[in-house]
Amino acid sequence: QVQLVESGGRLVQTGASLRLSCRISGDTFNNYAMGWFRQAPGKEREFVMVATWTFSSLYWQNSVKGRFTASMDNAENTAYLQMNELKPEDTARYYCALVDNPRVGIVYDRPNQYKYWGQGTQVAVSS
Repeated sequence: QVQLVESGGRLVQTGASLRLSCRISGDTFNNYAMGWFRQAPGKEREFVMVATWTFSSLYWQNSVKGRFTASMDNAENTAYLQMNELKPEDTARYYCALVDNPRVGIVYDRPNQYKYWGQGTQVAVSS
């Protein structure tokens, strides 16, 4: 079993930066895909980004490309989502998710493709 715990969300002003963390514990895998999603009130869960387990290959949603970056600290078993130039439309609850043994050539950009989820962390961006 795998546990994911997000943290770092809070209220910020437009243009600010935030770094979200996703700590991974429990069973470990040598091959997985790590994704970040977000969900605003009344909306469906939305893809933000996905990375291979080495973080050598990343795929981004267009609206955050160039503003957000992602990284992984393997020593701490923690993934990070660095969000810069935040906009009110970035307001949402952010979730990290993980799927083990992802298939090559498949882009994991849909929530139902992931097996493990954290509880989320709330990000609010005021205008």
